[in-house]
Amino acid sequence: MENESLISSPLEAVRIVEFRNLVIGRFLFIMGLRMMSTLVGWWIYNLTNAPFAIGIVGLSEFIPAVSFALYAGHVIDLSEKRKMMLFCVMLYGLAALLLLILSSRIGSNHFQPHHIALLIYLIIFGTGVVRSFTGPIFNVVLAQIVPKRLLQNATTWNQGAYLSASVTGHALGGFLIAGLGNTGTLTVVFILVFSAFAVLFTLKPKPALNEKGEKKTWDSVKEGLAFVFRTRELLGAISLDLFAVLFGGAVAMVPVYARDILKVGAQGFGFLNGASDMGSICIVAILTLFPLRRKQGKKLMLAVAGFGICIIIFGISKLFWLSFGVLLLSGILDGISVVTRGTIMQLKTPANMRGRVMSVNSMFINSSNELGQFESGITAKLMGVVPSVVFGGCMTLLVVVTTWFRAPSLRKMEY
Repeated sequence: MENESLISSPLEAVRIVEFRNLVIGRFLFIMGLRMMSTLVGWWIYNLTNAPFAIGIVGLSEFIPAVSFALYAGHVIDLSEKRKMMLFCVMLYGLAALLLLILSSRIGSNHFQPHHIALLIYLIIFGTGVVRSFTGPIFNVVLAQIVPKRLLQNATTWNQGAYLSASVTGHALGGFLIAGLGNTGTLTVVFILVFSAFAVLFTLKPKPALNEKGEKKTWDSVKEGLAFVFRTRELLGAISLDLFAVLFGGAVAMVPVYARDILKVGAQGFGFLNGASDMGSICIVAILTLFPLRRKQGKKLMLAVAGFGICIIIFGISKLFWLSFGVLLLSGILDGISVVTRGTIMQLKTPANMRGRVMSVNSMFINSSNELGQFESGITAKLMGVVPSVVFGGCMTLLVVVTTWFRAPSLRKMEY
């Protein structure tokens, strides 16, 4: 009966004022971060002329994000969530400000290009530390705002806002780089992050659900890991997404395709960079009104397989609109995966363990984007750009086939 209610009332979660403010604040925040990541990839490539340097950006964020992820989950469960979320957003604003100064005449007058690149890596390393906290905390706050019967509906809206912000940030990032340059783009990023802080400031305090000192840090961390590993559907969904993103991270090479292979410049770069997110937000909007009702596990696997095929086609394409089209389709398929996995996470995780479980998810999924970016840089250096992207798509297909036979509970899963 609850599922029928959710399907007939797709706007029910949005009627909660705090949830709306959370979604708006997260939208502004993610849009700013996506603009920043778009600019950094383009900036680094133009500073170094080396595809491998793009991979180093991913590694710079991956190492701290993974290193602090499990500890971050323990801290989140013991902390007042609103205060921690605002502090993390403020630190991202500081990173944007430092990059803004570095991109201005102050940076160009005082530093050589290779020094600027090193400083960018250092700043991104700092954002990686902060990301280990911000990755899970928005989902934890969501679960404290909406009642459990609305979690599926709220999760879909939340993912829609995230993906909308991603596509807007990626696409506008390319256009802003072309129109305003690095300094102007980073000014917009700083304004967006500050605006997100102002909206999120309106949320009420979200106290800890655990008693401080209840468990030692390591015991608390192990409890979160143990829960994920014994919940087979959850582990299977996380593992599938982890390896698909790791090997299918073609977007990391988009600056190379835009400038050197498709030769479409900064504006074409903006379209390509936002294509997959455009597809994702379209399918999330559809799933908000018409959620998947049956055989979600099987549909998840087929979607990831289709994603791998799209990456292979993108890798060999020499036509801009074909490349754009398959990236758009890859985003549609990825959106199905994101919504399915996010719903599993929210429905199967106890309230007092959300910080730790969401941090495990963040460590394996969110950080896989950065590790995938590094993997793309390494394979591009060893194989060449085009073979590296095709290789990644083939490996994604292999992961799906392996998961299909090794994780039957995920294939048969329904919710």
